[in-house]
Amino acid sequence: MTTGFSSSSCRFADYFVICGLDTETGLEPDELSALCQYIQATSFRDGARRMSASANEGENFEQSPLRRTFKSKVLAHYPENVEWSPFDQDAVGMLCMPKGLSFRTQADAREPRFHSFIITREDGSRTYGFALTFYEEVTSKQICSAMQTLYHMHNAEQYEVLHSGAAALPEDALHAASPFSRLQRFNSYDISRDTLYVSKCICLVAPLPFPQASRRVLQELHQAVTAAQPPPLPLESYIYNVLYEVPLPPAGRSLKFSGVYGPVVCQRPSTSELPLFDFPISEVFELLGVENVLQLFTCALLELQILLYSRHYQRLMTVAESITALMFPFQWQHVYVPILPASLQHFLDAPVPYLMGLHSNGHDDRSKLELPQEANLCFVDIDNHFIELPEDLPQFPNKLEFIQEISEALLAFGVPPEGRLRCSDSMTKLKVFRASDRRNGNLSGSPLSSYLLKENETIARLQALVKRTGLSLEKLDAKENQGSNKDVKVQCDEEELRMHKLNIHVREIFANRFTQMFADYEVFVIQPSQDKDSWFSNREQMQNFDKASFLSDQPEPYLPFLSRFLETQMFASFIDSKILCHDDEDKEHVLRVFDARVDKIRMLNVRTPTLRTSMYQKCTTIEESESALKKRFENIDLVAPLPHSIEKAIEMRLTKMDHTALHPHLLDMKIGQGRYEAGFFPRLQSDVLSTGPTGNKWTKRSAPAQWRRKDRQKQHAEHLYLDNDQREKYIQEARNLGTAIRQPKLSNLSPSVIAQTNSKFVEGLLKECRNKTKRMLVEKMGREAVELGHGEGSITGVEENTLIASLCDLLERIWSHGLQVKQGKSALWSHLLHYQESEEKRDAPPGGLAPPGFNPERRKSDAGSALPPLKISLIQDMRHIQNIGEIKTDVGKARAWVRLSMEKKLLSRHLKQLLLDHELSNKLYKHYAFLRCDDEKEQFLYHLLSFNAVDYFCFTNVFTTVMIPYHVVVIPSKKLGGSMFTANPWVCVSGELSETGVLQVPKNTLEITFECQNLGKLTTVQMGHDNSGLYAKWLVECVIVRNEITGHTYKFPCGRWLGKGVDDGSLERILVGELITSSTESEDRFCRTPPLQHSPGMIRRLVTISPSSKPKLNTGQIQEGVGEAINGIVKHFHKPEKERGSLTLLLCGESGLVWALEQVFQHGFKSPRLFKSVFIWDYLEKAQGHFETLEQQDMADENWRMRARNFCRFMRAINGTPRNIGKDGKFQLLVCLGAREHLLHHWIALLADCPITAQMYEDTALIKDHTLVNSLIRVLQTLQEFNITLEASLVKGIGI
Repeated sequence: MTTGFSSSSCRFADYFVICGLDTETGLEPDELSALCQYIQATSFRDGARRMSASANEGENFEQSPLRRTFKSKVLAHYPENVEWSPFDQDAVGMLCMPKGLSFRTQADAREPRFHSFIITREDGSRTYGFALTFYEEVTSKQICSAMQTLYHMHNAEQYEVLHSGAAALPEDALHAASPFSRLQRFNSYDISRDTLYVSKCICLVAPLPFPQASRRVLQELHQAVTAAQPPPLPLESYIYNVLYEVPLPPAGRSLKFSGVYGPVVCQRPSTSELPLFDFPISEVFELLGVENVLQLFTCALLELQILLYSRHYQRLMTVAESITALMFPFQWQHVYVPILPASLQHFLDAPVPYLMGLHSNGHDDRSKLELPQEANLCFVDIDNHFIELPEDLPQFPNKLEFIQEISEALLAFGVPPEGRLRCSDSMTKLKVFRASDRRNGNLSGSPLSSYLLKENETIARLQALVKRTGLSLEKLDAKENQGSNKDVKVQCDEEELRMHKLNIHVREIFANRFTQMFADYEVFVIQPSQDKDSWFSNREQMQNFDKASFLSDQPEPYLPFLSRFLETQMFASFIDSKILCHDDEDKEHVLRVFDARVDKIRMLNVRTPTLRTSMYQKCTTIEESESALKKRFENIDLVAPLPHSIEKAIEMRLTKMDHTALHPHLLDMKIGQGRYEAGFFPRLQSDVLSTGPTGNKWTKRSAPAQWRRKDRQKQHAEHLYLDNDQREKYIQEARNLGTAIRQPKLSNLSPSVIAQTNSKFVEGLLKECRNKTKRMLVEKMGREAVELGHGEGSITGVEENTLIASLCDLLERIWSHGLQVKQGKSALWSHLLHYQESEEKRDAPPGGLAPPGFNPERRKSDAGSALPPLKISLIQDMRHIQNIGEIKTDVGKARAWVRLSMEKKLLSRHLKQLLLDHELSNKLYKHYAFLRCDDEKEQFLYHLLSFNAVDYFCFTNVFTTVMIPYHVVVIPSKKLGGSMFTANPWVCVSGELSETGVLQVPKNTLEITFECQNLGKLTTVQMGHDNSGLYAKWLVECVIVRNEITGHTYKFPCGRWLGKGVDDGSLERILVGELITSSTESEDRFCRTPPLQHSPGMIRRLVTISPSSKPKLNTGQIQEGVGEAINGIVKHFHKPEKERGSLTLLLCGESGLVWALEQVFQHGFKSPRLFKSVFIWDYLEKAQGHFETLEQQDMADENWRMRARNFCRFMRAINGTPRNIGKDGKFQLLVCLGAREHLLHHWIALLADCPITAQMYEDTALIKDHTLVNSLIRVLQTLQEFNITLEASLVKGIGI
């Protein structure tokens, strides 16, 4: 990533470094890196037992001495120090030679290898290193003798192992050992016949990433010492020139300077272009392929843990830098170590998001690599074209169109979108058609032959794609050759220009995706109302972006990705920087460029708005950027001074320093001459390179140091109109947001440093847990408040699911921290399985009885007497998950268990019970692990306890296809008991997902347990009986239904008779339910929000319609009731489809549409005669008779007749149904069907003018007041724009 440059330097390079073997200290084993190699090499053979190997074993004398790692040293660096970029000897030494020294003989390959690296400082600024590693002959007799001695010891040990231990080894181990032994014979060293070589490294440390130019400089320096003839000038002249006389090219300019043998050109983009990036993106696509690159890119955007794996350091760096550069305008905010030194491999245990690169020895495959945590890990084996993704990774928006656009760009440059071919046959063919690139073993970007395309089926599909785009692969070479003839003026290498052009094409395509997706992001930025100091101090509690509104505007396919991306640290930091800038001058470079592009898109889309649609728009900015690049390369802006002899300059400097005592031995010396020896990089003259010329225009520094520091911070920090102290304070706070540690300290690690690092991890995990629980509670309570009628919604189901998934990821990271031995991909599930095993060994009684001190009764309600309470059991909940066949992986089981525990409000309690087994925790975790830090663990459990304050359905709503056992109990009236009841009862349970069908209930017990596919949240129960026997009249109080896995219990009140000749004569009723809230346990006392079902959107109470119990409401209250019922339905349809819940509750529940219209028709209804009940349905049947009579007389206009005909048709259909639903049930059905067909307002108008109304209603009745009726009609008309779908349970048996 190129935003954190240490740009206070105006020199091309700050330091020149030489690393290698210090002959004075001799051979020192590198214990830490050797231990890591040893563990890697033996873990697959010996299993986890060897993980606790001693330090002596860690030196790994099993390995051949030539393959062991020895400490490298920084032999020299020039200059000693520069004030704007202090030299970090430990970091540079580790990263120049990450695996220490390596030895070779004349029989081994000794090709020079180039790699780059990055050092991130505590303030987030970065320094880049460029290293060339080569081999020199060892001339020290002591070193050669030491190596010979090591071989004698090694051979003696091998002999002993092979002869004494052979009998004890299993057969397969012997087979594995023998080729290993044969290999070691080839790796042997004999001082009399072999020449010993050792690795050495020369390195440039620079403020900006110019890997191409730096590689050229280093390769020419190495060439100078290996050539038969010495270079024209001493090496010091060239190094002095690069360090002191070559400037950084200013933004938007190009620079030419001289290497040892030829010119070197580099360029820097202007402030209106994408930031500087000088790595070849084509290599990334060749190594991984477009599909894998996009998956890796998605993982990086969602801030997952990413581990890159390769034999080549430069590949690790190229992939890491490319992925972070393609994120523009966002920036990776977490641990970033593209090359992880062998001595820091314990850092893979870090329970934080990271992007790290791990060096492979080339022999181990993925299965042999033991990683501390994998639940949330993206593993990328670069060399083998392989990527292993975490579960539930959302798809990047418009993925297919995006891949097609990238593929077209790659094919135009001859790069195959599928990446390199993996099979050996194809690789052989590849060598014929493709020149091998010496640069670190990577392939060059020359186009594939069409012959190869035809050989590979997957690429053949891409060939078809190419034809559609109008390109021809066979003509690509010709096109490139023509292009090269035109570009006569271009002053850089043709291959380099091609690399820069391809980089621009690909980066512009990626940048365009974000510009399109976030074109209107500024509208949703929440500007702080308080002053900046308050904003800083409350930053973690503040929302800086209206996520819910932004997501509601996005196309449905974008939501899974965007809802997770908006929760990332990189997005929060991007919005923070937007909030903290006041004008264009104050903006960060990245933000300024992005906003300019957004403005351009918005301007173009004024007339034909394509924002907020999923229409894919291709990139249109490539030509502009490419022409700017070409112009810079054609017209070199700056030319640095040529290297020159520096003897006179030194003489003058020494004269100025001391007029009386010159140093004649320095003056007489021919710098660098006489010491040239082919094949050896010499010790350089340190006083010559220690300081630069005082009058050089490039290095003149007029500004004081504090302003230079401020200048550097300006590039890394969010800008404010604040003084420097406040700005610096904010920078540090901003850096610490969301993660406790950004970068491992690259130094020789002592136990105290490791302990300090781990304590920071523990602190960071606790802070993240606090922030996450707080965010989830605030969002969830906000949603419940909305459903209760307060304010606007702030969370969607997609977003809630995202927050819970991120909580699962956090729990996995906590459980992975400090593991003794990794077992399985999910550390949490592994711990649970160990607990289950130990509990079962203790012979706990079956049935999952709760342990002592745990009260098993969770819900105290009306259901208490009807249903035995569910037992609270961690093991039982685990068994529920284990019995779900659909969940195949350990990670999936752990997530399902967390969701189930959250839904049951037992997560904190279960985890507390799990962690009370101290013996198990001590066995599984190291002493510094989070789960063994008592104070932090207590706080963590307390934060999780706060989830009990709200209702989650995160298990029910996600695992929609699993089989769930349900328990149903029918409770008859206690006053008029059902002991004489002779008929056979039945029930049909319906939920938001499906329904059960008719279930017969035994009349002696009136309860039933059954298993069926998840019904979702329960909405209605149909119940009735077959009217058989002598006494078929039944007064039912309620029906109770419980989900036996989640424990959710629903009560469906009835309070009505079922039977002929009683009440309204109904033999079946549709009951609307409510969730019974659990009583809080003594240890879980929390102020809870009112339950979901009491809000207007989630009503679950029965409608009782009977003249004797009709409520006395005035016309104002009735109008208000109708308005609220209609408003609830309108809100329902304005929610995203997946968030809507049950429409049945809004139609038939308490204060629903049926209840509201019932109040309308009951107002002013004339009192019935004694002992005779008159129902609204009786009135409607009389009106139907009147309309049918008028229609036969043909006395009305066509419009009226159409409405009357529809009304009569629906009345006949309902009366003709075989169901015995009673008069009130028929009225409910008529209202529901009228709402579905958008006819209610027509029917109200018909009935208001009907003579039957005049007979059956008082003069004061609402239905006879024309003003009120017109108002009612207008309100009902608002339902016309919605497509109302009725639950199957409501319309059974109706043929309309």
